[in-house]
Amino acid sequence: MRKYELVFIVHPDLDETAFGGIVEKVTGWVTESGGSVEKTDVWGKRRMAYAIRKQREGQYVLMNVNIAPSFTAELERNLQILEPVMRFMLTEAK
Repeated sequence: MRKYELVFIVHPDLDETAFGGIVEKVTGWVTESGGSVEKTDVWGKRRMAYAIRKQREGQYVLMNVNIAPSFTAELERNLQILEPVMRFMLTEAK
């Protein structure tokens, strides 16, 4: 297992329950793969530098996760398919 930082931006118009469902879904993918979530930090709604899908704001989430390197491609594919997630970045933590 390696440590990764996952930052993703969720559509700003989602209500609190839908937003929580997105975070729980990502957490579920990590735990189902045998990994673990060390910390989830919700940064809240913030203004973006440029528009993404005609939106100027997004709800930011930072997750510190431990996952197998072989699972990173599948996690990225799942995040691309998840409609409310506008952008994400998965990097290896030092």
